[in-house]
Amino acid sequence: MRIDEIILYTSSIQEQKHFYGSVLELKQLVDLPNKISFKIGNSTLTFQYRKYIRPSHLAFNIPFIKIQEALPWLQKRVGIIDFEGKLISDFSNWNAEAIYFYDTDHNIVEFIGRKNLNVESKENFSSKSIISISEMAIATDNIQSVYNTINTFKEIEIFDGNFDRFCALGNDEGLFILINKNKKNWYPSMDKAYTSDFVIRGDYNFSFENGFIKELL
Repeated sequence: MRIDEIILYTSSIQEQKHFYGSVLELKQLVDLPNKISFKIGNSTLTFQYRKYIRPSHLAFNIPFIKIQEALPWLQKRVGIIDFEGKLISDFSNWNAEAIYFYDTDHNIVEFIGRKNLNVESKENFSSKSIISISEMAIATDNIQSVYNTINTFKEIEIFDGNFDRFCALGNDEGLFILINKNKKNWYPSMDKAYTSDFVIRGDYNFSFENGFIKELL
């Protein structure tokens, strides 16, 4: 599942510009007063200004063999969100490992290495090692309804989970992470999950606004 672009909303354009451009050292593609964009490997991450926002969760794919290098690189730049004292989360059922941290809007950002992607990398880890945006979260009170709507645009497989508390849709390249916000908090911080607006472009093209999905043609 290819993710070409994710558009999120921010009330702090300059702070996010500094975080993604200077702290994470990502290449900036757009620099406007109300809109900024960054190159995330093969994807683009865009922020548009909005006065009121709610934090969400997204993930970036990195080479699996670079996860141990990515940890000290990140520790020099951000505070790591641990889970029960562990800085790297081991998702053996996904053949993956991940590191979590916050951006300036308190979005939970994740670097995840997926062994199944079999990506080689001989260079020292840097922001240029990031492959793509790999996950976008959707907090809802009806996982099955969201799944049914997305599935009408283009068939999508259930990668893991079910329609009760947690369901991942897609594949190792790209996933929608659906959680029931009334039953589950965000891993690993256990922050309360809020329905947060976004736009996605790629193999799936839609906006998610106030809990409703609208296909973009």
